[in-house]
Amino acid sequence: MSGTNGFLLVDKPKGPTSHDVVQAVRGLSGQRRCGHTGTLDPFATGLLPLCLGNATRLARFVSLRSKTYSAVVRFGYATDTYDATGRAVGPKVEATLEQGILENALAAFVGRQDQVPPPYAAKKVKGKRMYQLARAGLPVAPRPVEVVIRRIRLQGLQGDRASLEVDVESGTYIRSLAHDLGQRLGCGAHLEELRRSRVGSFTVDQALSLESIEILAREDRLEEVIWEPARALSDLPALQLLAEGASRVSHGRTVSSSDVAGGVPHVPPGQACRLLGPGGELLAVGMAVEGLSEFRPVVVLATPSQGGV
Repeated sequence: MSGTNGFLLVDKPKGPTSHDVVQAVRGLSGQRRCGHTGTLDPFATGLLPLCLGNATRLARFVSLRSKTYSAVVRFGYATDTYDATGRAVGPKVEATLEQGILENALAAFVGRQDQVPPPYAAKKVKGKRMYQLARAGLPVAPRPVEVVIRRIRLQGLQGDRASLEVDVESGTYIRSLAHDLGQRLGCGAHLEELRRSRVGSFTVDQALSLESIEILAREDRLEEVIWEPARALSDLPALQLLAEGASRVSHGRTVSSSDVAGGVPHVPPGQACRLLGPGGELLAVGMAVEGLSEFRPVVVLATPSQGGV
């Protein structure tokens, strides 16, 4: 397993940190190069894609993919962590919500907006994690960041709890959404449960429990459940290169539209795209060059021999 390159999809249980899961898989796989593609809080469950070997070079692209969460929001009081692990802030009130009022409030959060991260977050301020500063009793004043919430669907409402399904772009905090929703409704709220069901083209029904991964590792069968690196980026635009273009990309050189077989999809400047070889294999991840019909490889996975040299 030490030479494995690809993605392992873990259904993270409640309790361990994302780093704990990485450490466990690192020990089971014997692969030192192992990392996750986006933190899940300890109380959260669900899809945690891990990258192994050379696939760690693709982690930043996977972490930027859109995500889907199932969440339970409890109304009646806010907490200092914006979730059920924190201490209540302010008085607790009885909150019984009407579906129409809640759906109108949820609609106001759909779209592009500024969102303030929770004080207990993994973001860094002056080199320190925000949760480290908060736990030390130091003041934390996170700056708003622009986020995109694509869709919020109310799945159920019972008493002071609402079940939601939320589609978001990378960087969105569901804890902040719950807190802000409570403020908008004037009754306070916090995130009680969170489960991630999708990251890009990966879904949680493709993931395995840590127990199942441990069994496969003992049986020396872990390779069977490793996803090819290309699968992690299947939702990105793809350019299939001719042999000469594939050779250039394998050496880290820029290619133009004349190197592409067939039509060239529209790729806005700064948008990542897949640069494929003549046989459809993933050679590199590239970026469109502004003002030019050119594509610059930013992560090259192919060797020169794979590029046709």
